[in-house]
Amino acid sequence: MPGSGHRVWRCGRFTLPLGRVHVMGILNVTPDSFSDGGSHLGVDAALEGARRLRAEGAGIIDIGGESTRPGSEPVSVEEELERVVPVVRALVMELDVPVSVDTRRAEVAAESVAAGASIINDVSGFRDPAMVEVAATTDAGLVVMHMLGEPKTMQREPHYDDVVAEVCAYLAEQARMLERAGVAPERIALDPGLGFGKTTAHNLELLRGLETLVALGYPVLIGASRKRFIGEVTGVDVPAERVQGSVAVASWSALLGADVVRVHDVAPTREALAMIAAIAEDGEVSR
Repeated sequence: MPGSGHRVWRCGRFTLPLGRVHVMGILNVTPDSFSDGGSHLGVDAALEGARRLRAEGAGIIDIGGESTRPGSEPVSVEEELERVVPVVRALVMELDVPVSVDTRRAEVAAESVAAGASIINDVSGFRDPAMVEVAATTDAGLVVMHMLGEPKTMQREPHYDDVVAEVCAYLAEQARMLERAGVAPERIALDPGLGFGKTTAHNLELLRGLETLVALGYPVLIGASRKRFIGEVTGVDVPAERVQGSVAVASWSALLGADVVRVHDVAPTREALAMIAAIAEDGEVSR
């Protein structure tokens, strides 16, 4: 299995070893996210959700203040800041885990890192020069994601000649761009962006070809939890009920070399990864 205990992902004051799989728990502080919208509005509700994710075994908490589901409308920077920054500040004071901020806005990323966030998870893949500047002037870990277009339009007939090759080439170039801007390579992680401008067939092809992305040498993050393509494969219409399919994708990703899985359902994911690690007896797949 891919991976080495000597590899690390540097995320602010945290250094995450990459000989095992880290479970990133999703905490959306939005009213309209596709699966858990409205569940964690306000600091108190968000703290309660974060405590639950941590108790279930999440090693990273990822906070999102703007829904990026297909067809979603953007929110103002001011509104996103109001949703995210107080939650980041509260979480870093209570929980000793890396806090990630899921944002496309440089202002939100900068304010969140100033409030104590350790990871910038940019679904737009650091296309914005202002976001690159934030990346270069902080020590946060970075997640560079591939997205075709924008959330509002990304699912309108997405097309690739070779989805694995094109996504890998894009992510490799964005990583090199960040390095040219002064970002240390060990701070950069890559995410193929399942569901972001991809059909079900594209998502499955990316999962089959995951070792090509792993071979680039950067940490790889997979975020498939409860997404539409899982429902299309399994026939489960309600996102919150797509647990088994989500765990299956996380397990597959871990076996092919992913370093981080971003999930809603932390406990069953952690249990599946622990079982795989026990069978493998090499310690590379664990929580």
